Amino acid sequence: DVGGPKGPYVQSERTTIYQEHAERLVAAGHAYRCWCSPERLDRMRETQAAAKGQQGYDRHCRTLSAAERAAAEASGVKPVIRLAVPADGTTAFTDRLLGEVAWKNADINPDPVLLKSDGFPTYHLANVVDDHLMEITDILRAQEWLPSVPLHVLLYRAFGWEPPRFCHLPMVLGKDGQKLSKRHGATSVREFRRQGYLPDALVNYLALVGWSYDDARELFSLADLERLFTIEKLNKAPAVFDYQKLDWFNGMSLRRKTRAELAALIRPVLDQAGIPKDRLGDAGFLEGVAGLIQERVKLLSEVPGMVRYLFESPAAYAADDLVPKKLDRARTADLLESLTPFIRLACEGDPAIEEKLRALAAEKGVKLGDLLTPLRVAVTGSRVSPPLFESIRLVGEERALASSTAALAKLRGA
Repeated sequence: DVGGPKGPYVQSERTTIYQEHAERLVAAGHAYRCWCSPERLDRMRETQAAAKGQQGYDRHCRTLSAAERAAAEASGVKPVIRLAVPADGTTAFTDRLLGEVAWKNADINPDPVLLKSDGFPTYHLANVVDDHLMEITDILRAQEWLPSVPLHVLLYRAFGWEPPRFCHLPMVLGKDGQKLSKRHGATSVREFRRQGYLPDALVNYLALVGWSYDDARELFSLADLERLFTIEKLNKAPAVFDYQKLDWFNGMSLRRKTRAELAALIRPVLDQAGIPKDRLGDAGFLEGVAGLIQERVKLLSEVPGMVRYLFESPAAYAADDLVPKKLDRARTADLLESLTPFIRLACEGDPAIEEKLRALAAEKGVKLGDLLTPLRVAVTGSRVSPPLFESIRLVGEERALASSTAALAKLRGA
């Protein structure tokens, strides 16, 4: 049983099973019927609150005389069934992570309801009976559920059953030190998938939230984790969920993919973003797109925004976006015009293109980055983009030349 408790019960077809088990406890003297009315329980809580003493049921019906019990049964009031928690002594169990854990019985919730008056079980009874009948041997769950274990151990022992082995895992916190919640960005697996996280990256990161193999290694495949994970290396202290670290793991996972694998991953993402299907059917082209972004992308959801210029004209940009710092439009137009021959060289895959560009930059008296800025903006619509000449090769010479011509017209005010 890996995970948290099962939550509010239940499926009605199993109620007979729980009722039978509750009656077994009553017959053995480990549980008893309680006829206390809601009004009496409310008065009891008010009195306890005013006295600032121990809270919980006062065990009134546990000590009824035979005559009082007979009168209660004759009243027609449907009773609940409560567990008879020992009033003294301790209940101890061994947690695989925390070691020996002992609770004074006086500190355990006194005599909780196991079976409600409508015949439905509470969580405690359903949980213990279900786990026993399913032959659960190990329970791993969050440390916040630790207080419920003494009750469950008492129930297992009352039934004469061997309790499963418990392991209570450290809490996962947000960066503010509070329990991770939606306000920190906690979300469902489906939402993680929608945002572009890969299953292997999420599993890899989650395995390291509260566990470590050594002080150096961080990247693990699922097969690695199956082989190397041990409970003994879990941390007892709470762990912090770091979304930036998760993004790093996802980026690393994307970089470990082959281009063909990454192309297969980005195809549906681009399809959902409205990219024309005729371009998505070209496997070679998609592998080129994959290679273009592989070293930069962290989330699959980022891909459409990074490469939309490959499929359609760049979004509108201002003429000044083309102009590097310390240059003017006229000088920028001259630089852009001098780059026209390099569009063909890029499409041809000239291996010496970078060397030739550096020579041109020196000739023009500008930095290489400034030289390329107007062409980068013309082709991609942004000053920050994937590798420029790989982009030009994927865009194609005709479109790249047209984009450059349009940019020159902007600079010259045409």
